[in-house]
Amino acid sequence: MKSIKIFATAGIIALLSSGCEKVLEEHPQSQIVPSYFNSPSGVLGGIAGVYNDIRSQWGTEGFTVEMQAGTDEFIQGLSAGTPIPYTYNGLNGSNFGSAWGIAFQDINTLNGVLQYGQTIDLPDATRKQYLAQAKFLRAFWYFYLVQTWGDVPLHTEFITVPSQAASRQPAAQVYELIIKDLTEAAADLPNQPTAPFLGKAATKPVAQFLLAKAYLTRGWLNNTAADFTQAAALCDDIIANKSAHGLDLWQDYGDAFVPANDYGKETMFVSDHVLDPKYGYYSVGAAAGGGAAQNLSPWFTNWNYPNNSGINSIKNAAGAFVNNGTSGMIRDSYYGRPYIRMRPNSDKWPTGPRAGKNYFLDQAFTTRDVDSRFANSFYTVYISNTAITNAADAANNTRGIGYTTVVGRDTAVWLPDYEVPGAPQFIGSRPFKGIVVPPSLWNNGIFPALKKFMDPSRGANFNDPSTRPCVLYRFSDVYMTGAEAHFKAGDAAKAAALINVVRQRAAFRKSNTTAQNAAAATAMTITAAEVTLDFILDERSREFFGEWQRWHDLVRTRSLVRRVQEWNQEAAPYVKDFNMLRPIPQSQIDRVVDGPAFPQNSGY
Repeated sequence: MKSIKIFATAGIIALLSSGCEKVLEEHPQSQIVPSYFNSPSGVLGGIAGVYNDIRSQWGTEGFTVEMQAGTDEFIQGLSAGTPIPYTYNGLNGSNFGSAWGIAFQDINTLNGVLQYGQTIDLPDATRKQYLAQAKFLRAFWYFYLVQTWGDVPLHTEFITVPSQAASRQPAAQVYELIIKDLTEAAADLPNQPTAPFLGKAATKPVAQFLLAKAYLTRGWLNNTAADFTQAAALCDDIIANKSAHGLDLWQDYGDAFVPANDYGKETMFVSDHVLDPKYGYYSVGAAAGGGAAQNLSPWFTNWNYPNNSGINSIKNAAGAFVNNGTSGMIRDSYYGRPYIRMRPNSDKWPTGPRAGKNYFLDQAFTTRDVDSRFANSFYTVYISNTAITNAADAANNTRGIGYTTVVGRDTAVWLPDYEVPGAPQFIGSRPFKGIVVPPSLWNNGIFPALKKFMDPSRGANFNDPSTRPCVLYRFSDVYMTGAEAHFKAGDAAKAAALINVVRQRAAFRKSNTTAQNAAAATAMTITAAEVTLDFILDERSREFFGEWQRWHDLVRTRSLVRRVQEWNQEAAPYVKDFNMLRPIPQSQIDRVVDGPAFPQNSGY
């Protein structure tokens, strides 16, 4: 056995428990004996360990790619590595499934908490909250599993005897457990975080929200009107009681992503990464590269601005961007570490009804003049952080002037969302000190970077993993989930009303006058007739771009294949209907040697 450190979401005390990672080959689990759960500290330790394990997925590279690659939103960056998750070509159980083992390990731990925690010596209210946390977390993992793989092994009892037999139970039974667990958890969890589950751990509205998501997803799967009605009612209830829950929207969309607001009123549930580096499993200043529950999410969508910002870059005869000259930027904490794994889907379709259009600018962010979410989500201006002297006669300097960039004042790189004549060295006929890279020059090495998760607190150690939490659920998603549920239940007017709350918030800019904000809000307001499935999906892109949701959004709405074929050129030739479920990890199939073979999902 080995000693492992456990840290739970936002405020649960660090605990030590003993365990090893795999006892059951087919269902990895912590090696915890029933007696471990006979005390309050044991029950709390089991719950804390599961919160800790969520950190091993959200914010890490493999899991982030699995949740976002191969959708309409993202395509490969220059350093994406294997193209398989982006294109589906060659996708199989040997190259997918980072969370499978962790999920079943945690489910078994939670089964132990629920099975043996009923009799621990605690006040009834405290015991109920502990058990409610366990029910929420078991439903949380099963909901991830059933959305991703469909039929999965279903266990509700603590397994202590190793076995090499396993089977899959129908998704319908899994949803029954999820709904039961979340219904009971919502009844016993407090309205707002309560010790020892502080910060942004599960609460009543979080359980209600996940329950609404489960009803909505099951409703899409079975076309069940009652499920849509249930989901809509749950979201309406959360919104109606937002004051009691301590929840609300920030007036400015951008404030939802200010580090100081990570645990603020719009945040509902997070995967914590804390400020104490020992819980991030890295050495300060060592520029850790990934794994071990490290939050690297700020950098996966970052282009290599220190190496690809040549001050005398040109457009070649083929109309492509060619990097040239001294880089106008150096790596810093504000713009972050460039991993270049994935990029917004800005590739234009060459032919057909979408010729010359791309998903990023021409479908998702079409109203950038009044909608603040594009500007608040992406870096398009890079202010010089190093003084560069560029001689008038330097190679490829076509400006005809020499100059030195002024740190903190001059723009080194501008990525406008529209075409600029004279780019990359001119704006029209006016020489530009830095470089201008409009959409026609974007490629897999230079593109607007997602800035929602950037962590300038890294300071001198800006190559270290981020200590910001990964925000899994925001309050705006209650409005959007409610809107989708009302739409599916046949009430487009209510759906529009909820969407308009989100859109009108997105119209607000601190730099606007009151009259300008009012006009923008009016421009952003939609009618019931405008509410369609595609409009909802586009709106979810605008609101949640890069927030670990897109693959499940497209799968839930049965839109994955259609949307990928419509917008994602690199995946369109390969995506198939069977890709609506992911391949079962081959390691799971190989470990089942007793009884019937463990079945792979169709098509893989």
